[in-house]
Formats: sequence, C-alpha cells, structure tokens
Amino acid sequence: MPRVHFSVVAPVVAWALFASEGLPAKESRAPLVENRASLIARAQVWKPTDVATMDIKMGPAEAGAFPFLATVPCEYSPTKLSGRSPKFACKVGARHEVKVKFGGANGEVFAEVAATRLLWALGFGADRMYPVRVICRGCPVEFGGVEQADGTRLFEPAVIERKMPGDNGPAPDGWSWQELEAVDEKAGGATLAQRDALKLLAVFIQHTDSKPEQQRLICLDDGETGSKACTQPFMLLQDVGVTFGQANTFNANATGSMSFSAWSRTPIWKGATKCVGNLPKSFTGTLDNPVIGEAGREFLAELLGRLSDSQLQDLFEVSRARLRLRSPTDPKSGVASNDDWVGVFKRKRDEISARRCD
Repeated sequence: MPRVHFSVVAPVVAWALFASEGLPAKESRAPLVENRASLIARAQVWKPTDVATMDIKMGPAEAGAFPFLATVPCEYSPTKLSGRSPKFACKVGARHEVKVKFGGANGEVFAEVAATRLLWALGFGADRMYPVRVICRGCPVEFGGVEQADGTRLFEPAVIERKMPGDNGPAPDGWSWQELEAVDEKAGGATLAQRDALKLLAVFIQHTDSKPEQQRLICLDDGETGSKACTQPFMLLQDVGVTFGQANTFNANATGSMSFSAWSRTPIWKGATKCVGNLPKSFTGTLDNPVIGEAGREFLAELLGRLSDSQLQDLFEVSRARLRLRSPTDPKSGVASNDDWVGVFKRKRDEISARRCD
C-alpha cells in the first residue's frame, strides 16, 4: 500500500475541515419536564421517506457527512470508548471528535454501514456511518494501520460515526425492546404496524446484540432550542455493528457480523407457518423471536419492495462487503460478490412477502 503524505491529501484536509467546522453549534436543550415513560408512550420509530429515491451509496447528506472512501486526516484523542471492537476517538478539525472503527477483521466496519444505510433508506432511525480512509496523527503503534513517512498512520478499511441529528432524551442507558410495547398510538406514538415492522427488520438484519445500550431515545430537532418540551420523541437503533450474520448467544463477530455464510443460511421465520421472527436472544439481548402481526409484516414488505436492484447493489458496494470472507473464520471460504449478497437479500425479502400472519 503506498505511503500517503499530508501534502498529498491537502484538498481533502481542507474539505474535511470544512465538513466538520460546518456543523452548527447547538445549544443544550433545557432539562425536560416530561418523564421517560411519557416520552416513550408517544415516541415514533419511523418517518415517511421516498425509499425509491434514496441514494444509499452517498448516505445522509447532512452537516459533517463524508463522501464514500474520502481520505480524512485527524488527531488522535485518548477518550475511552466502550465496546470490544477496534475503535478510537479522533479530532477532525479543531473542535469535532469522531469515533473511528477500523480493521479488515472487524466485521462491524462492514455490517454497521449496511445496516444503518438500510434503516435510513426505509425511514427508521440509525446513526450515520461513513466508509473512509483515516490518516491519524498520534495514534498508538499498537493500533496497527500503515505507518506513513511523516509518522501518521493510515487506517483502511475504516468508518467514521456521526450521531443521528437530535437531542438525547432522558434515557442515557437506552431502551429495551420490551419498552417498545409501551409506545401508545392513542398518545401519539408509533402504530403497532410500524413497531412490528421495526422488529421484523431487526430479524432481517439479525440484530443479535440488542441490549438497551444499543438503542437510543432522542428528541428530533424541532427548532425550539432551549425548550423544555420534546415535541418529537424518537426511538432509534444506536449500534448495529453485529448484523448481517446469524444471531448467537455471545454476539460473536465472526458469526454475527457481515458473515455471508451465516446470513445466507438463516431463515426469516421460525417454522413453516405463523409469524414468529427467527431471532433468538443473545445473553445481552432484549429481543427474542418476536411475534409479528400481519399489518407489520405488510408494512415492512411494502418498504423493502420499493428498493431497486441498483440500490441493493449500492448497499453492498458502500459497505465493502467484498472485503469480508464468506465465512470469516475460514480463509479458504473466499469472498461473496455483491451479486451474491443481493441475491440473499432478495430471497429474504421474498420470505417476508410470501408469509401471511393470522
């Protein structure tokens, strides 16, 4: 791999600084007067989107976004980050600290891009993951990467995370999937069909690590900075790095994260009849083989049906699925093409479309 000097990427440096410094300064929302239970009762989980026009490869075109495979210089920050997958904090520009996940053996680098882009395109909530090349100044040698002539380190593949726009609500520890049942349509919350569709989508992507910290309750931007009211509470999936594999007890990366062999052999439904999603709970999980109603099945089937073959190709292109072995623990398994991944996606989509729920 060629060495990259900061002078070579000067235009990208300028662009990256513009992207990060362009993030608007955000005042803190005043302490909310509404309690957590009330916010969850009227929370949404989905908002309408024109699925067929969503540019999955580009992703959310928001302040702080990065183009596909942009080269992003940053300054290492010693901030401690939770979780077991390889990651570090890095400052892009003078003020903004980002989370960088990295490593070709780290399935989350691939799976979290695919899962978040799919959720976003369909109208469900997720953080933003941007596949990039990161040039880190000051990163410890033990992190690996490729040392450059100027002492920086190049990390590729890598992804940078941006949070979904909105203020954190009073749920610092996230929400469990049991709490999703407390959403009340009569109080203005999401419909049962939308909630069941979200559960079924979690089955589709095999969101095995569903502990409360992997979900988040936020207040969507409403133009009332400093307000004590949360006019738009929204429940989203915060960490979906262990997806596009097969749910397993210990959330193993090799089995649960961007494993073509595992995902391709995992059916959507448990059994040949009825509508019980095939998603056994991991030891940290809070979603266990959910029962799906007909309205929820139909809701998700209709959304998935709007995705074109071109969009599906983009989904696996932007997630760089071709860099991941079919079976990550077997060096002889080879790699699956984008066409292979798209074929499995469409087969699973057909499984949802063909079932009828009593």
